[in-house]
Amino acid sequence: MIFTFPRAAPGACRLAIEAAQRVDEATLLRDIMGQAHLSEAARRRIDREARRLVEGVRARRTAFGGLDVFLGEYGLSTEEGVALICLAESLLWVPDRATASKLIRDKLGGADWERHLGKSSSLFVNASTWALMLSGRMMRLDGQKTRDLEGFLGRLAARGGEPVIYAGDQTGRVW
Repeated sequence: MIFTFPRAAPGACRLAIEAAQRVDEATLLRDIMGQAHLSEAARRRIDREARRLVEGVRARRTAFGGLDVFLGEYGLSTEEGVALICLAESLLWVPDRATASKLIRDKLGGADWERHLGKSSSLFVNASTWALMLSGRMMRLDGQKTRDLEGFLGRLAARGGEPVIYAGDQTGRVW
């Protein structure tokens, strides 16, 4: 960038940042942690405020709707929730589309999305589950022959329709 005016001399904060730029991370962390001291009163105040905030969010949990309900279904206690969070975080660092496609195929194709079908009363969560399930199936089918478009779509429709047939069958028959 070209400035038309003289640049101000860096302040103490800028100089500290520049000095720490190439310092060993473990050394820097040890120094910073050595400076991080809170009084007992400050710790109690922080604890009270954190508890108040968490309790407030929990009390209004259903008021947040879509995403909160989605996170409730796909929490970190489920393999699928872990797959989604890994995918979201990893995509931030992926350098190109080809690598991103492989990562998405790996995370969506290997998960058991079907076990979440109908578990939520939320239309958003159920629609997302269907989308994830069908995407996962597409990823698995991608490895099969896809040159025959009609056959490929037929296999996809057949596999995608199975859960609907099973879920809709109230007779208890085994298909």
